[in-house]
Amino acid sequence: MDNVAFLLNGGLSHDAEAYLIKILSYVIFAFAFLIFVDRDNEAPYGRYAVQYKGCCGCQINSRIGWFVQELPSLFIPILCLLLVNEETSKINNGLTANSILLACFIVHYIHRALIYPLLIRGNSPITCFTFFFAIVFCFVNGYVQGRHLTAFASYPEEWLYDPRFISGIVLFFIGMAVNIHADHTLRNLRKTGEKGYKIPRGGLFEYVSGANFFGETVEWIGYGLASWSLVGLTIPIITISNTLPRGIHHHRYYLEKFEDYPKKRKAIIPFIL
Repeated sequence: MDNVAFLLNGGLSHDAEAYLIKILSYVIFAFAFLIFVDRDNEAPYGRYAVQYKGCCGCQINSRIGWFVQELPSLFIPILCLLLVNEETSKINNGLTANSILLACFIVHYIHRALIYPLLIRGNSPITCFTFFFAIVFCFVNGYVQGRHLTAFASYPEEWLYDPRFISGIVLFFIGMAVNIHADHTLRNLRKTGEKGYKIPRGGLFEYVSGANFFGETVEWIGYGLASWSLVGLTIPIITISNTLPRGIHHHRYYLEKFEDYPKKRKAIIPFIL
């Protein structure tokens, strides 16, 4: 047990590890900035994977790829929870902001790593290029969030009643519900044996082309608001840098492909963008 705990923090002192987590948070911000700067190019996965096959190498089955790449963001925080030193633990005194935030994080990745891959119906592959960066990010993300919430983040008891925390948690679950419903809608657009893309309808798809992206963005904005920390802010920032361009690309794709596509729909933010 002690050996595994040692591996989690690399043998660093408490202060040194706190500094490492801060540095990794800034690295995530920098990575998000680079993604956003390159926003005009479609990320090479899903419907855009085929056109990048030549420059991004081999392709991976989407179910296997999603499961493997998302798994580190699930099992690393759980390890952090199980192996945290009782003397330094921030979540061993009953219901705390730390435990609720960690539970939200784990619930998201239970769905994303274990449930979502099983529900995938399409055959759109994931390029090795995308898979590599995704799995590296999930390792870093799982470690940063897991260690921050189990060993470093310190919230007063009254934070549980703070409007920022309450509204953030509410936004998190609203966004998660929207995201899951939108994914369900997209999965059921085609009947068994059908190929090609269809116009999604119903729910938030009546307002935006990327309802799934909008839901995930709201979800992590809620998490960042409830966390009210540098580390908690990394996820909404990296999410926005990915989902905003992705939603715009999807919107442009639908407009070009379908002459009868609803012109009043926006890309990702209802009534705005």
